[in-house]
Amino acid sequence: MGLLEERERAARQRVEALQAELQEAEAALERFVIARETVGQVLAEPGGCGDAPVIVPDQRPRPVMGAVPGSVVPVRREGLDAGVLAPDYRRIMAIVADRGGEAMDCRQLAAALGLAVVPAKVEGVRSKVKRLAARGWLVETVPGRFSDAAGPGGGS
Repeated sequence: MGLLEERERAARQRVEALQAELQEAEAALERFVIARETVGQVLAEPGGCGDAPVIVPDQRPRPVMGAVPGSVVPVRREGLDAGVLAPDYRRIMAIVADRGGEAMDCRQLAAALGLAVVPAKVEGVRSKVKRLAARGWLVETVPGRFSDAAGPGGGS
């Protein structure tokens, strides 16, 4: 049992390190997106880039429009609903919301999504729900069980 606990602890530390690395990579991606948009705006102005004013992106949060598969999961904040999430994440949120506040584990979610309840599929779902929980969309009520962060019937 001690060896298993040690391995579990090591795996948990690795997951935490990878999540931190993922957050750093997403922040870098956001900076590149802003840079690309700024360059696009400058180049789209009449006269090209010769005498165009420097555009500094404002620091207010930009509205998050729709999402496409593979897009970054935004941190949940006032005014955002599940419509800003990529399709797979929206499906997960809808399933969890339909449970009326009852927490679900990843095997139940995989089955509800119509996936085979095999380790590879369950781990894929686990990755998505952990990301949703890290960004405030879901709450991990007890280890491995997730419910809607907005509560029963709450706004997602």
